[in-house]
Amino acid sequence: MSDSYIQQLFNLQGKVAMVTGGASGIGRQIAKALAAAGAQTVIVGRRKQLLEEAAAEIDEAAQKKQAAVVVADLSQTETISSVAEEVSACFGAPQILVHAAGVNLRSSPDLLKSTADITIDSWQKTLAVNLTAPFFLTRALADGMKKSGGGSVINIGSMQSMRAGLGDAAYGASKGGIAQLTRTMARSWSVDNIRVNALLPGFFPSDMTGMVFADSQLADKLAEQTMLGRNGALADLDGAAVFFASAASAYITGTLLPIDGGMLAK
Repeated sequence: MSDSYIQQLFNLQGKVAMVTGGASGIGRQIAKALAAAGAQTVIVGRRKQLLEEAAAEIDEAAQKKQAAVVVADLSQTETISSVAEEVSACFGAPQILVHAAGVNLRSSPDLLKSTADITIDSWQKTLAVNLTAPFFLTRALADGMKKSGGGSVINIGSMQSMRAGLGDAAYGASKGGIAQLTRTMARSWSVDNIRVNALLPGFFPSDMTGMVFADSQLADKLAEQTMLGRNGALADLDGAAVFFASAASAYITGTLLPIDGGMLAK
């Protein structure tokens, strides 16, 4: 098997990708991976400076203009149509959508109290960002994907897409919803050759998991729960993201792929 065949299978040259939550953590890592595979990449998020730093990093690696920035607060669902227009104005209609933006608004540092104390506002914001935005942003961009012959949508779930967490009622509900939404979207848009899959990351360093990795004993305990004996490094996401975005996964849709070192299967 030649190198050129492998490159053709995973090559994203000529494709446009959108990655929400691209300012940091998982979203930023996936944006870099898709760009490295050749896609012009639009990163979407609230923090303009971090977005611009991420875009500059991508451009420097590519030695050309390959990334663009759209500043948006995806909890404001009434702005999703305008966000889709801004994304498409950067490099054209995207064929790859990655929904990595996410929040986990615990109401108390005491996980046993967090669910009991959750507010309606934090519940609604969590579902707006984690569940509502991926659907309506995809819907707003689906026509452009259809006109370009189809594409790939990659939702970011979590281990809570498959099992319960502690003190994360809204987050768990949103990520459980992502699992079923992924299947429903896959079925709904398959007629347009739009594939929809989800990555379910385990414990990776990010803004959301900062308190986990700040406690070395807790981080070690979580690592012990995996089959591989370690927590995730952000680069561990690259292969799966490029796989789902590329022709290599052309016959895969409606699938949930854990990237968790075997924690869910253990």
